[in-house]
Amino acid sequence: MKRSVLTRYRVMAYVTAVMLLVLCTCMVFKYGFDKGEGLTLVVSQVHGVLYIIYLIFAFDLGSKAKWPMGKLLWVLISGTIPTAAFFVERKVVREVEPLIADGAPATAEA
Repeated sequence: MKRSVLTRYRVMAYVTAVMLLVLCTCMVFKYGFDKGEGLTLVVSQVHGVLYIIYLIFAFDLGSKAKWPMGKLLWVLISGTIPTAAFFVERKVVREVEPLIADGAPATAEA
């Protein structure tokens, strides 16, 4: 597996998680204080598009890492739970790092 597959997933995991937190904040202002209805609409649509991209990249990573269906579903759903994507991303990186074929020359130790 190439490192770029993991990098794409990581970037989208962070972007999706941050946008979900921004969306939650907008929802609090919209429904709690009757402010920012237009901003909430824009943020929700942007988050929706970014989440679809996140789903594509996470599915690509999961299929190349040969994850079981349960694990793949958990990673895909983590983009809908505020702050979950931050924790799931760290766990995924730790598990996928050994699978990456960097192509870097191995150095022999004496």
